[in-house]
Amino acid sequence: MTKPVVAIVYHSGYGHTKVQAEAVLAGIREVSGVEGLLVQAEKVDEHWEQLDEAAAIIFGSPVYMGNVAAAFQTFAEKSSKRWFESKWRDKLAAGFVNSGSQNGDKVQALNALFTLSQQHGMIWVGLGLMPGNNNSAGSVNDLNRLGSFSGAFAQSNVDQGADIVPPEADQRTAAHLGKRVAEAALRWTRGA
Repeated sequence: MTKPVVAIVYHSGYGHTKVQAEAVLAGIREVSGVEGLLVQAEKVDEHWEQLDEAAAIIFGSPVYMGNVAAAFQTFAEKSSKRWFESKWRDKLAAGFVNSGSQNGDKVQALNALFTLSQQHGMIWVGLGLMPGNNNSAGSVNDLNRLGSFSGAFAQSNVDQGADIVPPEADQRTAAHLGKRVAEAALRWTRGA
């Protein structure tokens, strides 16, 4: 039996979301029996068959002007051929977003990723973590420091490069999402 594949399709304008995507991939690789696949949204035409065969697809985008990046939206629109043929129905899905601000309308962008998954008939996997950094004993170093339930959030200061941000806590949160989806993919494919 072949290993289930968890694919990550992402766009990264300045490298920060790529760091987050690589953290998701690292989390996937923590799970024995699952393979990870990293796909830049701009290069998706080389990977449609792999996405069609994947057990799960995790979507990722920076947040620009309160929504996903145009390059990610181009990928989403290209996926309409898959939608028409129900190629991704019942695959697992999840998402992550990154913006310069603490809030930065991340929920709006994550909702766009969720809606894309639902258009395809996919099964959404949330983060499964309680919020961190939300009480007097909390810290910006907490897992899920930005308090999302639906997916992984990251915040990258706009005046710092991808070699510095997103911070370690946000990278660990992204890795947690990757591991959670990989574990779910194992359970999902065993039951099929």
